Amino acid sequence: MGRSVGLYVGEALGSYGFPDGHPFGPDRLAAFKRELERRGLHAHESARLLEPVVASREQLERFHQPGYIDRVRQLSEAGSGLLDMGDTPAFPGCYEAAAAVVGTVLDGVERIMAGDLDAAFVPIAGLHHARREMAGGFCIFNDCCVAIETLKSQHGLERVGYVDIDAHHGDGVYYGFVDDPAVIIVDIHQDGRFIYPGTGSAEETGAGPAAGTKLNLPLLPGADDAAFRDAWGRARPFLDERRPRFFLMQCGADSVQGDPITHMAFSPEAHRQATRDVRRLAGAHAEGRLLCTGGGGYDRENLAAAWCAVVEELLAGQ
Repeated sequence: MGRSVGLYVGEALGSYGFPDGHPFGPDRLAAFKRELERRGLHAHESARLLEPVVASREQLERFHQPGYIDRVRQLSEAGSGLLDMGDTPAFPGCYEAAAAVVGTVLDGVERIMAGDLDAAFVPIAGLHHARREMAGGFCIFNDCCVAIETLKSQHGLERVGYVDIDAHHGDGVYYGFVDDPAVIIVDIHQDGRFIYPGTGSAEETGAGPAAGTKLNLPLLPGADDAAFRDAWGRARPFLDERRPRFFLMQCGADSVQGDPITHMAFSPEAHRQATRDVRRLAGAHAEGRLLCTGGGGYDRENLAAAWCAVVEELLAGQ
C-alpha cells in the first residue's frame, strides 16, 4: 500500500537562494523539479504537490531570539550586508524567503501530526547551521530546530529523532539541543578537522541530562558508500533503541561524490538506504511520521539524483 507523501515544490521555496554565483543559488529548486518530473514522481499516485507557507513571527521565535529576527528583517529590507562572518549575505527579501522555508517545514509537520500526510519532503530546507542568535553556513533561520521546538511544545512529543547525512555537521541543531534528552540526534558528516563548521567529533554525545542521546559519526574525506554503510550500521540500532516519536531527516546531497565544496564520495544510494531505513524506523516507533529536507548540495545533478532517491523511498510501500 502506498503512502501519502507531501512534496513541496512551489516557487516561493526557490526564492531562498543567494545571488552572484553563490553556491547556494536560486536555481537549486528548478534542478530538483526537472529530475522529479523526468522520473514521473510528481505524478505518482501517493504524491501530493503542495505550496510553500510563510512562518509567522511567533513561529520563528520558538527557536530564534527576537533581536536576531529583527536584524534579519532589517538587512532584508536594506538588501545587503552580512548575516554571519561572510558565508551568508543578506539579499532583498531574504527574511521572507527564509521564513517560507521554516513555514513550509512546519506545514509539513502539522499535516503529518494531523494524519493528513504520512511523510513529506521539502527540498529547499534543512538549514542546520543557523543558531538561535545568528546565521551560519548559508542558513538564515533553522527550520529543523523550529520544527523540533514545535513538536515538543505544541504537540508534547517526548522524543524527536533528527538524522543528518549532509557533508557538514549540523552544528545549529546539535548545540541548540546539546543538553536536551528529548532530541535524539544521529549525524554522519565529513570530519570537522577538514571542513566547516569544524565540529561534530565522535566525543560530542550530548551534555548533562542528554549525555548519550547524540551520535556524531565523522568520516574522513573521500568516504564512500562502504564507509557510509559502516557508519549507518551504528546509527540504525542507536535510533531503534531510543524510539523517537517523530523523525526529521536532513538529506544533504553535498555528501555525494563530485560536490564542489566538500570532499565526500557517497552515491545517491546512501540517501536511498538511509531514507528506507528511517522510514521503517518511523513505522515501528513513530506511527510512520517522517519529514525529510533537502539540506546542502551544490552540484545540481547530484542534488537532483540524491533528493529523487529520497522521494522514491518515501513513495515506496511499507
